[in-house]
Amino acid sequence: MDRLDKNISRREFIRHSTVSAAALGAAAMAGSYSALAAQQKIKKVRMALVGTGIRGSTTWGTELLKELGDYVEIVGLCDINPLRVEVANRWMGGKIPTFTDFDKMLDQTKPDRVMVTVMDCYHAQYVCRAMELGYDAMSEKPLCSTAEQAQQLIDTQKRTGRKLDVTFNARYGQAEMKVKELLLAGEIGDLYSVDYAEFLDLDHGASYFRRWHGIKHNSGTLLCHKASHHFDQLNWWIDSDPVEVVAYGRLNKYGSNSSIRHANCRPCPYKKQCELYYDMTTDKAFMELYAGCESADGYYRDGCLWRHDIDIPDTYSAQIKYKNGTLVTYSLNATVPFEGQLVVFNGSKGRIDLRNYNTQPWTVPYESELRLTRNFKGSELVKLERQAGEFFEHGGADSRIKQMIFKPGMPDPLGQLAGMRAGLMSSGIGIAAYTSIETGRRVKISELFNIA
Repeated sequence: MDRLDKNISRREFIRHSTVSAAALGAAAMAGSYSALAAQQKIKKVRMALVGTGIRGSTTWGTELLKELGDYVEIVGLCDINPLRVEVANRWMGGKIPTFTDFDKMLDQTKPDRVMVTVMDCYHAQYVCRAMELGYDAMSEKPLCSTAEQAQQLIDTQKRTGRKLDVTFNARYGQAEMKVKELLLAGEIGDLYSVDYAEFLDLDHGASYFRRWHGIKHNSGTLLCHKASHHFDQLNWWIDSDPVEVVAYGRLNKYGSNSSIRHANCRPCPYKKQCELYYDMTTDKAFMELYAGCESADGYYRDGCLWRHDIDIPDTYSAQIKYKNGTLVTYSLNATVPFEGQLVVFNGSKGRIDLRNYNTQPWTVPYESELRLTRNFKGSELVKLERQAGEFFEHGGADSRIKQMIFKPGMPDPLGQLAGMRAGLMSSGIGIAAYTSIETGRRVKISELFNIA
């Protein structure tokens, strides 16, 4: 029995993690970008970015330029907050034109592609506008958060013929890629069912309720925002379309479930009483990007967890039925004392167990454990190779997806690049799930939009 031999770090709250490259495609992704560019005279992709929060400013800003500066240049930055867009520009060297008007940015910079990293409820609006103005687009997840937005996206792409990439980086984790390989190889035969449990701790899980995500209008609930990763993984692994969803949800901990509250943490008079007080002043980047820009839009990055206007559940359970007959049981809990995932695949010839660890009050010798159990043939831990020595976000997944999108000729044997359809099917599950919670009935994906 093999012992898992790996040490990938998935996330230390967005920014810091250790790179790990899967054996499949690792060689293609290795090497000096600069040397390759010098040999091939590669024409840089001109990218405009709208939305300069931490994800846009770092993953699709500073880190993109650092990793792939020979392949892409950022020709424009746009944000409705004029202070924040200038901070982002400063982080990227201070020479990029900045805008608060999206149309004006596109007109003046004429990019090859537009990257959308704004608040979730506006992803579809900016993607559609970019397409209407004649530009290909890329969008962070979720692609949309309402059925109306989904249909608008379908109609706009049909009318304009523009290209869209959805940046589902969760397809690019090392263990997740290995699961896809095992399924494609038929190691557990026909797939019968999947059980997916997402555990969010009282740091990361709580953070969604401090921010704009805690308002359903903004995020479409965590079923659209956070779970869009998981639903896309499921669609990709199962290789079939979701057809029907039934779900339940409840707000157990945050929002009005406390007798103390304030606008935000920094000036809060209840700091010593609040078990989840968050001191943002210890994070220099957040203080610069958010606290330093509050005067322009009034947005608090350290908003109170107990605000009365929080209106999304923190506890979710869903059942998903797929066109090929596969059944999924999904749960997400944002109040757990540890963080990670447990994903189980049951098939006609065996079972795959994937346990991802992130933070927990006990020690484990690995951060992902992948077990393959064959019917009547024993069980083994699947060895996951890693490439150490550098630091990337999300255990290397962000680095891999950026290379796949921007480096020409990258192989895609696992079908990881995701477009409009993948984005819609992931969002469709989330929209169907929150609709089911609100109406108490089963919801069919076909009720939401017409993708035929």
